[in-house]
Amino acid sequence: MAECNTCPSKDSCEKDDSTCMVTNNPLNNIKKVIGVMSGKGGVGKSTVAVLIAKQLKKQGFSVGIMDADITGPSIPRLMGIKDEKAYGTEDLIYPVRTKEDIPVISLNSLMEDENQPVIWRGPIVGNMVKQFWNDVLWENLDYLIIDMPPGTGDVALTVMQSIPMHGIVMVSVPQDMVAMIVSKAVHMVQKMNIPVLGLIENMSYIECPDCGKQIKWNEDSTAEYLAELEIDLLGELPMMPSINQLSRNDVNEVEDRVQEMVKGIISKMNL
Repeated sequence: MAECNTCPSKDSCEKDDSTCMVTNNPLNNIKKVIGVMSGKGGVGKSTVAVLIAKQLKKQGFSVGIMDADITGPSIPRLMGIKDEKAYGTEDLIYPVRTKEDIPVISLNSLMEDENQPVIWRGPIVGNMVKQFWNDVLWENLDYLIIDMPPGTGDVALTVMQSIPMHGIVMVSVPQDMVAMIVSKAVHMVQKMNIPVLGLIENMSYIECPDCGKQIKWNEDSTAEYLAELEIDLLGELPMMPSINQLSRNDVNEVEDRVQEMVKGIISKMNL
């Protein structure tokens, strides 16, 4: 049954209630849903989603992660639970819980072999995302972080139509081509009447190990295209080995940066 009263876009949505795709599991109480999106794969979207979730947990919030990137799931590896499996009954799917007690659901957590490809057409992939929202026992969460599928295709559209999103964080890298693709994703989210909370620039620079100087990959500033899109820069993350090895380490070197990013996200959510 449609539950439009729980949808954050209910005040601006022009759809008739009877056509609304948003449904909710009465066993779950999820206060805020944040999507992490890029419009393009390979920019560190999943890594950023994990960093945000872990930081929220450190701040005392109850948080879960949904891996909605069905054909390229990477959250279990990043969370250090690649060998653990979710299980289900006729009615519910029980997510895997990490050592920090963060519930995680991913297609890889339901497959015997994570290396096997998912050769599904769009509607089947979209239905799996809906199951992750409706059938997983998330219970009580302050925040559910959704690692969105890359691109602006039908699966991303299904996520936005089927789940009551409260905001989306964009992830980019300092390249003109990526900036253009991210712009497409921003415009898609805006057309869906979902707030864009801001942008995180990943792999923004490297830090000299001797003097600490920041060395930029691309001297072109992202400020101009962010101004055009009317969104804020939430923060910049460097390219460093510990982030690439997130599944094995806490990334203490960027703790302050991640704290500031999460602070910005929370403040945007409370506006």
